Amino acid sequence: MSTIRMRISPAGDVLDVKALIRHPMESGNREDKSTGKKIPANYIQKLMVEVNGETVMDGNLSEAVSKNPYLNIKVPGKKGDEVKISWSSNTDESDEATKAA
Repeated sequence: MSTIRMRISPAGDVLDVKALIRHPMESGNREDKSTGKKIPANYIQKLMVEVNGETVMDGNLSEAVSKNPYLNIKVPGKKGDEVKISWSSNTDESDEATKAA
């Protein structure tokens, strides 16, 4: 099951893309209260959005982003276009989701 939930609303030649990414986004600075040990860093480093295979957003995130980040962007496109969101983390995890507008 994908960690990315997406909703796309076409409006003329623009797509309003909303996505929720399920991810813990740990900075590496917090301690586990039960053990006292630091929780290892685990955050999304790279976030990409493509429309019909063309990159429209290429972002670098950091440990400063909150848990389960929410993305809301407007990108060029029209009804029927394919939107793909992908991410990769500092722990070599990754995921992607594709949806038609």
